[in-house]
Amino acid sequence: MAATLKDIASKLGISITTVSRGLAGYDDVAAETRQRILETAAALGYQPNLIARRLQKQRTDTLGFIMPTFGPRFSDPFFSEFIAGIGNEAAEHEYDLLVSTHAPESEEEKQAYARATQRGWVDGLIVIRTRENDSRILHLHEHDFPFVVFGRTDVPFEYPYVDEDGVAGMQLLVQHLADLGHRRIGFIMPPAGLMFSQYRLQGYYDTMAANNLPVIPEWIVEGDLTQRSGAEAVKRLLAATPQVTAVICGNDLMAMGAINQIQQDGKTVGVDIAVAGFDDIPSSAYVNPPLTTLHQPIYEIGRQTCAMLIDIVNGRTPENQHALLTPTLIVRASSGSSIL
Repeated sequence: MAATLKDIASKLGISITTVSRGLAGYDDVAAETRQRILETAAALGYQPNLIARRLQKQRTDTLGFIMPTFGPRFSDPFFSEFIAGIGNEAAEHEYDLLVSTHAPESEEEKQAYARATQRGWVDGLIVIRTRENDSRILHLHEHDFPFVVFGRTDVPFEYPYVDEDGVAGMQLLVQHLADLGHRRIGFIMPPAGLMFSQYRLQGYYDTMAANNLPVIPEWIVEGDLTQRSGAEAVKRLLAATPQVTAVICGNDLMAMGAINQIQQDGKTVGVDIAVAGFDDIPSSAYVNPPLTTLHQPIYEIGRQTCAMLIDIVNGRTPENQHALLTPTLIVRASSGSSIL
């Protein structure tokens, strides 16, 4: 039979109330007594009643993450890395993680956020892939519900976030290709409604202009962040503008799809045409040829957003409520060598 508070109290000759408060860390229990309580609890194999503790605190000790994706695409390496970061940080602080998936901007997604704020099934939420005037962030703010965001958006209030600097990242990629001698650089951009897509597009335009390079509208096509869409987009791009010598893709999965399609068309990536991605997911180093990309520490971003949320849930102000990280350029064989 599992040990109880009564067993610990009887062993030490103190009250059950003192044991309970000592285990909870209250400062009205002397440090020496608290240490004896903890040692005795460990020796007896005491396990707290989590349900009772949560009811007492009026908390669930559970964090939520609603993945904005079409279908349960847990195989997407980006989400896998991000969730691993959240989950490991949550576990270190004895929090559970509840994950669900809903298509972005769908009625089901709206209902999921409504349930979260009204039914108390989680103590806080992590939001990802921000949109213009993001209704999810507006909803959470209106309900004074704890949340942290991976991304920025244009809402009229401050909120805690971690983000990567997409403008600076694209500047690194475009400049790398321009320095290799490329003058006709295409861009397969993520869905236009996503804020990070707008930042990356701005970085592309700015750096092309800084190098006195033209941008033809046909050089920019949109994908949906999947490998399939990368293959379809690069096929459209090169059919309309065969003079393009380099293609930047808005994420690594689209870049992998583009590489596959280019190879099927009988061209050599890194020789006939350069390809670059964004994210540096683990598999990007193992495609053929290995992918030039921008590294953002997806796992660590997951941990950081989770740590910030745990601070907020517990009434603490995160040390840095607005963290903007600069991606690192990772040069591999897919961008080739100088064509000058």
